Amino acid sequence: MKKVVSALLKYGIPIAISVGLAWFLYKNVDLDAIKTSLRQDVNYWWFVPVILINILSHVFRAMRWRLQLRAIDVHPPLLALVNSIFGTYFVNLLFPRLGELWRTGYIARRENASFSKVLGSMVGDRLSDTVTVLLLTVITFFLAQDAFLKFLGQNDTSQNAWVMAGGVVLCLSGLAALVWIYRSTSTNTIIAKVRGIVQDLWQGLTTIARMDGKWWFLLYTLLIWGCYYTQLYIASWAFSFTQDLGALAVLVLFVLSSIGMAVPSNGGLGPWQFAIIFGLSLYGVGAFPPTTPYDAQASAFSWLVWGVQQLLIIVLGIFAFACIAFEKKTSQP
Repeated sequence: MKKVVSALLKYGIPIAISVGLAWFLYKNVDLDAIKTSLRQDVNYWWFVPVILINILSHVFRAMRWRLQLRAIDVHPPLLALVNSIFGTYFVNLLFPRLGELWRTGYIARRENASFSKVLGSMVGDRLSDTVTVLLLTVITFFLAQDAFLKFLGQNDTSQNAWVMAGGVVLCLSGLAALVWIYRSTSTNTIIAKVRGIVQDLWQGLTTIARMDGKWWFLLYTLLIWGCYYTQLYIASWAFSFTQDLGALAVLVLFVLSSIGMAVPSNGGLGPWQFAIIFGLSLYGVGAFPPTTPYDAQASAFSWLVWGVQQLLIIVLGIFAFACIAFEKKTSQP
């Protein structure tokens, strides 16, 4: 019974979130208007560089992870690491959050290494992404606060100050809570589990700080997230109604969509579109939530950009598993 409940929580909730958000976003939108927008408003040639940059981001991620694995004396070839990244996103598309465990097990088995050590390096890899998203969120909020406050109808200076102060207090409160949990000796089951997670994350972060090649790690992080941003920026040029958005507006879309990807769902289906449509509404492309045929443009943007990414993940995943199968076959006596 526990296994059934666990499976429902792991796989049922993401599916429910995806279906629920998709219904909320598109219940009042004319699907024919979306199809018309996809035919008339899009220059599909712009997606060629988008795809190439997306693949490059995976290669940079593999090169960054290689630095962490070297720190624990694990030395897989770059192709194996690239395939592990391709496979991770493919598995996550089917089973959210399972991809990270799959790539850990694949590399650990391939290199005959400790699963827990490889898992620790993967935790550090994901932790760096979390820190990056947090930093980008804070920076973007201050750079684009006028757009957010305009959406909220808060244009008064004193109100703006209160909103900013509230955000700072909320961030500091969250940080203080994490520090307390980390240092706490409470035996409460929930607190103990959270403390274990926080301690693992902290250990992963300190490992990055101590390892050789930390500056290369920072460079690869910048390249990874630079690729993510650039591909969305170029994708905005493909649509007649977003080609003049500008770098800051695309940064807002990028941060919101990155936060949306943290919501458990299959490949970001639902949360990603939710974030993109909301971000576009801040800059006059449609409204939030979508209610009129005009909003079909924002819907078309969110579906096409997301769809291209997922199609690429499927193709790269098939390539990765084919390479892994061929490698196993040729390595057998």
